[in-house]
Amino acid sequence: MKLRYQLTLGIGFLFAMILWLGIQSVSYVHHLSDVSGNILTDNYNSLRYAEEMLRSLDRLSQDSLSHGELMNSLAMQRRNITEVNESEATQSLVRKIDALDESSSAQDIQLIREDLYRIMELNMVSIHTKSTDMETDAHSAMIWLIVVSILCVLLAAVFLVRFPAVIMKPIDKLKLGIKRTAERDYDQQLDLGRNGEFAEVAESFNNMVRQLAEYRRSTLDKLMIEKKRIEAIVNSLKEPIIGLDSERNILFMNDEAFVVLNLKPDAVGRNATEVAMHNDLLRRLIRGLSPAPGEEDTAKEPLKIYADNKESYFQVDNIPLYINPVGEEKKQFVGNVIILNNITRYKELDSAKTNFISTVSHEMKTPISSIMMSLQLLGDSRLGSLNDEQKAMVDSIKDSSDRLLHITGELLNMTQVEAGKLKLMPKVVKPIELIDYAVKTTRILAERFHCFIEVEYPEKISKLFVDNEKIAWVVTNLLSNAIHHSPENSRIIIGARQKDKAVEIFVQDFGRGIDPRYHKSIFERYFRVPGTKVQGSGLGLAISKEFVEAHGGTISVESEIGKGSRFSIILPA
Repeated sequence: MKLRYQLTLGIGFLFAMILWLGIQSVSYVHHLSDVSGNILTDNYNSLRYAEEMLRSLDRLSQDSLSHGELMNSLAMQRRNITEVNESEATQSLVRKIDALDESSSAQDIQLIREDLYRIMELNMVSIHTKSTDMETDAHSAMIWLIVVSILCVLLAAVFLVRFPAVIMKPIDKLKLGIKRTAERDYDQQLDLGRNGEFAEVAESFNNMVRQLAEYRRSTLDKLMIEKKRIEAIVNSLKEPIIGLDSERNILFMNDEAFVVLNLKPDAVGRNATEVAMHNDLLRRLIRGLSPAPGEEDTAKEPLKIYADNKESYFQVDNIPLYINPVGEEKKQFVGNVIILNNITRYKELDSAKTNFISTVSHEMKTPISSIMMSLQLLGDSRLGSLNDEQKAMVDSIKDSSDRLLHITGELLNMTQVEAGKLKLMPKVVKPIELIDYAVKTTRILAERFHCFIEVEYPEKISKLFVDNEKIAWVVTNLLSNAIHHSPENSRIIIGARQKDKAVEIFVQDFGRGIDPRYHKSIFERYFRVPGTKVQGSGLGLAISKEFVEAHGGTISVESEIGKGSRFSIILPA
């Protein structure tokens, strides 16, 4: 049976019960109304007529109109005879009233009264009998209505309990089938009975599941081929690669990763944290996925691993993966890919470059020193006087030698930093000592460029625990740069101030300034601001940054075009 017919039948059944209960109630009420109406029509009127005739008899001797009222009431009583024996009593009353005249005695009137009393008694008895019968009928009707109501309630309750269950049973099966299909269970088949609509739904659902199963089987081979192709691509890469899901289970590792991490293929599918308990390198990689506060820089440092029969260096790249699930806009985290980039070759080249620069710088320092000594001897008047052109040439050679010596010193400092051979010899020093050293060292340069150096120094300031040679070199380099980039007759401010538990040493000039785009780049090696006419190696600020950070401090710049620059060094007090 179709669902619409079941619903129509169920609702029709409830409607029929309600209609039947209503008809029964109306029928019983109508019956009681008829009985009560008969009592009023038949017996109550007879009592009223008899009462009126009694009053007319009482006024008969005093009022001549009373005889007419008596006869009128008698006529109405004769038309309202409804009870047994009421007709005989009424006929007797008619004969006695017809015989009534002025000569009638009180005994005759008494006889008429007795007939009237008899008629009233007959109707009173009838009223009592009919009232008793009506109460009995009302009681029976009430009991019958209660029984019928209870029966209807029970039938309706059974219907309300069973009928929705019958309707919902196939719907629940359909919901379960849809849920299992969403879970990719394509082997199920629904049986929703022979119900018309549900049978069609079940047939359509089963067809859909069969088609999905066929589609899955048809695409499974393609997916496996693509999976094998991706695995081949990953294994062909020479860089170790590890794939983790969101729970840090190992999804895949290429052959190079198995070799470098010294793991076996059975590690795939296991939790990386569990495997890392017996593998230091993997534990280091897992810890780098979520480094603790303060360990971010350590996590970015290259790893030194023994691979390819030598010490190799690997740079770790952690790539978090996010996807957009089907039908959703919000991205969902699905795991990480860890790539170990082999930078051994670059490390070797960098080391070779550093060694070469260091060797060349050391080799150049000796002849430069000889040139400087020869220039000093040439300038000695005891060896003979020089003409103006010769003095100009000697000064030019001295300037070039000074610049070459300065560059050589910067290269040596840089090679120390790159090789990790930078050694600090800290001691307690006052900031003013560093400032005085820088001012004295650059005094001749300032005079040449006609710059005026102003010193700002507070009365009370903390001391520093630093390598005074390295920090003095940094301050001197900053002051020298300020002089070179300032116009003639300009002033330069150098000073220090207290900043909480640190000391700031600053150098401020009022030259052309530095474009904000280059504020970060100027601290990189060999970088020179485009358009700068001042010659230099581009290493001074890079070395200064390394020296300051080696002391746990920071170096920064504040500058605007046309307003000059302010370089600041902040060191722990």
